[in-house]
Amino acid sequence: MTRNILMVLTNTSITKNGKKTGVWFEEFAVPYTKFLKEGYYITVSTTLGDIPPIDPASCYFAESGNYKMAEEGINNTKKLETLDSTDYDAIVLPGGHGPMFDLAKDITLAKKLEEFNNKSKLIAAICHGPAGLLKACTNGEPFVSGRRLTCFTNEEETVNHKEDILPFYLEDRLKELGAHFIKKLPGEINIVEDANLITGQNFQSSEAFAKAIIKWLSR
Repeated sequence: MTRNILMVLTNTSITKNGKKTGVWFEEFAVPYTKFLKEGYYITVSTTLGDIPPIDPASCYFAESGNYKMAEEGINNTKKLETLDSTDYDAIVLPGGHGPMFDLAKDITLAKKLEEFNNKSKLIAAICHGPAGLLKACTNGEPFVSGRRLTCFTNEEETVNHKEDILPFYLEDRLKELGAHFIKKLPGEINIVEDANLITGQNFQSSEAFAKAIIKWLSR
């Protein structure tokens, strides 16, 4: 079944302390490739319309040579505000620490998410991608309030020594907004589904995340 997927990626390449960041390539490439195999049409977008930076720490995944189509796709982006949410069946937010700095506060993305939710369309985010959900609302309340979800956990930030680059802890911020946070141990695969919301905890969950999206869209 043909589906139209909108993938929204970060434009942020530098953290608050000057370290390089961006999209975690695996979290983009694995779903992108699986969507292509399903015959889905995919639009890759950023809020600025620029080519998104890839987190250098995730470049090893691209070097495998198995994701050439994803490498091409990430270099063909459209500006988010120019896109019509009615053209898409799902919106997908890959992670990397980049979204913590731009998607977390982007009003255009928040409005798109509200449009998707109002039509009960699929919203999916993995790792730090759920940062993009923070500004979205439902009936004046935070979109994540009362929702079962997950993201890269506080413990995973600590284990990976990322505390110094964070503008905030995403797990904490989601809880503050009323989310029912569900986590597993660092590095464990964890997918949480709540109605039209699918979230994945970490990059290790990328394949399971993609499969969950495909399964949801096949209903």
